[in-house]
Parts: sequence; structure tokens; C-alpha cells
Amino acid sequence: MKKLEINSLSEMEDFGYRLGCLLKGGEVITLNGDLGAGKTSLTKAIARGLGIEEHITSPTFTIVNEYEGRLKLYHFDVYRLESPEEMYDLGYEEYFYSDGVSVVEWAEIVYSVLPEEKLEIYIYRGDGDEERQLKFVPVGSRYEKLVEELIR
Repeated sequence: MKKLEINSLSEMEDFGYRLGCLLKGGEVITLNGDLGAGKTSLTKAIARGLGIEEHITSPTFTIVNEYEGRLKLYHFDVYRLESPEEMYDLGYEEYFYSDGVSVVEWAEIVYSVLPEEKLEIYIYRGDGDEERQLKFVPVGSRYEKLVEELIR
């Protein structure tokens, strides 16, 4: 497990952009944190790193939004789901096991249907308005290498 201190919104954007640039396709990234922690802001920055110019919005009511870039981005916000089984109705496997990148906000709600290998990112608020601590839990060697490259 690795940690990273973020001191401003621009640092969060830079980090997300770097992460997006490093992605090769087929990754599943889970984002967990309180309301307002920065999950959607981080997703927007990842999208920029994927070459997506479209405006990124939280898919709170649609559950998943798709975006085209260097790689496809599947942005999930599962906050409103009552159980992991509701992911079956979305055909989640087509997203998670594709050549695109899946980012799942509030992932702890659907943890049981997530792929075994993934990058879990936990976002914690710091003392200041823009301060955050990111905790990384890479599951699988692919994700361990990704985190090592990100933290360098």
C-alpha cells in the first residue's frame, strides 16, 4: 500500500492526468471516499490523460457514462445502487473486461462484482479545503507496476 499527499486541486489534476497517460487499456480503477472527496475531479483528470476532450459529468442517475479518447473511458457512479446485483442489468462485464478503462466511484457498494485485479484508490480529506491523501491498493502485478510508476 502506497500513499500520496495532495495539497491542491492542481496537484490532483496533475496526478490524474499522469495516471490517465499511463493507462494502456483494460484497467479497472476504483475510487472510494466521502462525498466531495474528489472522486469525480480525479476522474476528469484521468479522462484528460486519456485524450478525452468532452466535458465529464458524474453519472449519478445514469450509473455509467462512456467517453471516447485514446482509450474508451467507462465512468461509473454506483452511489444510487442498492445492491451489487444491479450491476448485472448494466452489463458491467462488457465494460470491465474490455479494452477500455473503467473508473468506478463508490466502488465499495459493488465490491463483490469487481474484477479480482484492480487499482483501488481511497481519497481522504486533509486539514485544508484542497488537501487530500490518496491511498493506493494495487491488486495484481500490473497495478503494482502502475502505482510504482505513478509514485516516482
